[in-house]
Amino acid sequence: MGEIAALGAAFVWALSSTIWQRVEHQFPAVVLNLLKGAIALFLILATVLILGKPLPAINPNILAVLLISGGLGIGIGDTTFFIVLKYLGARRTLLLETLSPPLTALLGLIFLQENLSPIACTGILLTIGGVAWVIAERTAETILPSKHLWQGLGISLLGQIANAAGAILSRAAFTQIDIDPLWTVALRLSGGMAVMLCFLKPTNLDSFQQLKAPKLLGAIILAAFLGTYLGIFLQQISLKYAPAAIAQALISTSPLFILPLAVLAGEKVSIRAVLGVVGAIGGIALLLGLK
Repeated sequence: MGEIAALGAAFVWALSSTIWQRVEHQFPAVVLNLLKGAIALFLILATVLILGKPLPAINPNILAVLLISGGLGIGIGDTTFFIVLKYLGARRTLLLETLSPPLTALLGLIFLQENLSPIACTGILLTIGGVAWVIAERTAETILPSKHLWQGLGISLLGQIANAAGAILSRAAFTQIDIDPLWTVALRLSGGMAVMLCFLKPTNLDSFQQLKAPKLLGAIILAAFLGTYLGIFLQQISLKYAPAAIAQALISTSPLFILPLAVLAGEKVSIRAVLGVVGAIGGIALLLGLK
């Protein structure tokens, strides 16, 4: 169940990324992240009420772990995702997401005592190599000023570290308490939104006026439903039933789904990009040896 959920999360995140790329230039990253978090939290709480799932008794330490997990993975990780999306585009941003499994494996080794096998180490090298191969490509469609490229890479690395730490904390919580993933999503979203509110500036409030446009609002709601409501719910299921590194590895297969979507959208995908993704996905497959 954990592996299937992780692949499902990868698919819905790839779909939502194509939508976010169309609207992210119209909002500051923190505003867009706050919007999708608020929409998803409303949907999650509505689902909990409809299904009648009461919040179980939670140790304060576990509650703090889940809130911090959300602050890192959603508050910081998702905000950096939107920033990098502006610099590098959906395909490269998702490809950089494949750095999350190696980082998660490293943190899992340190904090959860998940030992890495030689096959897993090979998978890490293949994953990083595949990502580096793709982002090093320079074509008429993907050339970016070096300033934007390096900014995007640096911010993405920060986001991946935050995502990996958030995943490890979620996994640690699941090993300590039997809790419905719906509630962990609600708690993580709450923690993430608390962090986002800290970075919200008064000048950002003017951008909310754009939500009066029905098409724009509809696109944001759809993307939030797919990428946040469904995506994070599936991610939490995967972290409950599968080791953190494996869950993150499978979730990072979003590039496998984004390339066909890019082709359908009329974007040219080079053989180099395909080979880079194949290499990265091959590395992720080897990382399944962590199980």
